[in-house]
Amino acid sequence: MRAVDTNVLVRLITRDDPRQAAAADAFIEKGAWVSILALTETVWVLKAVYERSAASLVTAIEMLLNHQALTLQDSDVVAAALDLFRTRPSLEFSDCLMLQLARRAGHLPLGTFDRSLSRMEGTQKL
Repeated sequence: MRAVDTNVLVRLITRDDPRQAAAADAFIEKGAWVSILALTETVWVLKAVYERSAASLVTAIEMLLNHQALTLQDSDVVAAALDLFRTRPSLEFSDCLMLQLARRAGHLPLGTFDRSLSRMEGTQKL
């Protein structure tokens, strides 16, 4: 299966460049794999560059999770991170994902200096 990078995902979500969006659609038509890294970078770009709200980020991640042509790496972990982010939009999605990855791997607590993240079960404020 082919894989996609961040800018392909951004085009699929934002549709801000019709030519690139069409090329992205054509590339993933037969299926594509999305790494955790590409997903995390995409969410960062949507927030930092496109100034998307937490609610808009939730919608974008849901769209990727439910996309017929995309297979997300560790989709169950992504879904758990999305559930956490949905209930705690003040957290960064990447923090939610990091916590859920550590939980799945059995490597808790997740040490952090982040005050908001440290309030989550499975973390330890340093």
